[in-house]
Amino acid sequence: MDFLSKLTSKQNAPRVGALAVIFAAFLWGLDGVALTPQLYTLDVVNVVFLEHALAFLFMIPLLWIEIKELRKLNRKDWLAFCWIALFGGAIGTMAITQALFLVGFVPLSVPILIQKLQPLFAIGLAVLLLGEKPTKKFYAYAGLALLGSYLITFGFAAPVISLENKTLLAALLGLVAAFAFGTSTTVGRYAVEKVNYRVSTYLRFGLTAAIMGALVLALGKTGNFAAVTSFQWLILFIIVFTTGGLAIGIYYYGLRFVPAAKATLYELAFPFTVIVLDWLLNGKVLSIGQLLGAAILVYAILKINQSKVGLGPGEEIKA
Repeated sequence: MDFLSKLTSKQNAPRVGALAVIFAAFLWGLDGVALTPQLYTLDVVNVVFLEHALAFLFMIPLLWIEIKELRKLNRKDWLAFCWIALFGGAIGTMAITQALFLVGFVPLSVPILIQKLQPLFAIGLAVLLLGEKPTKKFYAYAGLALLGSYLITFGFAAPVISLENKTLLAALLGLVAAFAFGTSTTVGRYAVEKVNYRVSTYLRFGLTAAIMGALVLALGKTGNFAAVTSFQWLILFIIVFTTGGLAIGIYYYGLRFVPAAKATLYELAFPFTVIVLDWLLNGKVLSIGQLLGAAILVYAILKINQSKVGLGPGEEIKA
């Protein structure tokens, strides 16, 4: 048995899947701290279109090679990918990007609503749509993970919502993003069962680019592309090959091996990454509450990785 076969064996695959989802969340955290803030002067609709359209441009030859995979998809599958593109790709990305623009990329203000509420939407839909059956222990550790993620974001201080600094609107946008990303995690878990993770990535970016392109035309924002500086074009291409297309591909690869209820909690690595990178890159010192939250989150994720989630009658995966 070669290395790749051993890596994706029935025994190892869930661990590999968990690490893949966590690493993708790390890349998204890197994007939120170091890359997307460089696009602050641009229109959100244009930014989201460019991030997806540029990535898909490089994916077209790869999709063409695997075009036969599309024959596996029925109407319900296409609807699933359209949901992922509309909510996870278009609405969710626009909502969180605009939220961060509103608060000037103070990363601790809005991600709390995304990362704390997203699992609730994802787990609920996973139970209803996919028939996943988390145990009582799983729910307990999920709650502990949410607590740890909250402490990472705010420490022992209470969140401040203010009309003056636009954080109220940013918080509402964060709630929209929580629903969009959370439900897309669950629908994505369903979608990757029909085609491989590469084609899942191509479809996600292609359909999102089409939706955002139509929105750019409908809103008359084509002229905004002239405002993109050469440095911002460089940032966009870096995003395409790191935190954009690459991260989504890694995410869909991992999603094949873990239940949606677990995947959405592994994504809590995102706020953990944001805090650590904010400390390393911007010199923001972690408080005692944030350090405690980091420890709680790591512990909870380790326990979640060991817990069981039933996938159907008499069937379950142990990660």
